[in-house]
Amino acid sequence: MSQLASTPGTARQSFKTRLASWRRTPVFYPLIGFIVVFIAMALINDNFLTASNMVNLARQASIIAIIAAGMSLAILTGGIDLSVGPVMALSGTVMAGLMVAGVPPALAIVLGLLVGAAFGAFNGVFVAFAGMPPIIVTLATMGIARGLGLIYTGGYPISGLPQEFAFFGRGSLAGIEMPILIMIGVYAIGYVLLSHTATGRYLYAIGGNEEATRLSGIRVSRYKLLVYTLSGTAAAIAGLILTSRLMSGQPNAGVGFELDAIAAVVLGGAAITGGRGMILGTLVGALLLGVLNNGLNLMGVSPYLQNVIKGLIILLAIYISRKRTP
Repeated sequence: MSQLASTPGTARQSFKTRLASWRRTPVFYPLIGFIVVFIAMALINDNFLTASNMVNLARQASIIAIIAAGMSLAILTGGIDLSVGPVMALSGTVMAGLMVAGVPPALAIVLGLLVGAAFGAFNGVFVAFAGMPPIIVTLATMGIARGLGLIYTGGYPISGLPQEFAFFGRGSLAGIEMPILIMIGVYAIGYVLLSHTATGRYLYAIGGNEEATRLSGIRVSRYKLLVYTLSGTAAAIAGLILTSRLMSGQPNAGVGFELDAIAAVVLGGAAITGGRGMILGTLVGALLLGVLNNGLNLMGVSPYLQNVIKGLIILLAIYISRKRTP
């Protein structure tokens, strides 16, 4: 009888223990913030919760979310990648140009993704082996990638893409939009990498204490090269979706996307100094940005004021992150 009486109390204690454990994870407060903003937008605007707007919101957020997945790896190791926006545009225009030139879409996509990966590896070589600061390297390559995209296209969009290419940006599979499915796939891979592999543990260790990690025998330069290669690849995947959605290669696409990606990572609870964060937190941060952008657009808020609001939110997120970092 006493055992039965103690069961509810035991269950409550177990729930409190799990809740306390969850509160210590980086994703807890971003998720609470996402829920609060989502409910607020739903209460303010009647059109927010419509099925069409929810699909549109997820589709729009997918591009930044994919770029942010790669950015989160760079930030996790104590670095940053400012070149993701121009790399996205360059990869997309390469895909478009190759298809217009008669290259089969599948091969054009592979080559475009390789361009993103190669550019990321180029960043990684300077960061990992030359020992240059990531912010300086990627700031320089941001201009290089943008310039190459403009040279390749002559400054004009590339149109006339084959109709089947639209599937990646406008199509659906099993009733789910392809951009959303691709985003889910990218985050599933990122989750497995960071949570269930030795590579993930090494990336956290590098961000926490790079010198100690190096002294323990870990090839830090190799993993940094991998991180920036994956960041460039993620940007190229985002370029695939955007180019497919617009059905044209836009050399000026992605302006400011690097800032949105950084914002998503920080809003997701990652420490800007590295060593702390979760890939699922980055997804929550990207969706939070998407909800914010979508809701403010529905409310008719000026884009200029939206930038101010997002900037203040990012500052608040960084402040909270620094306070919670041991």
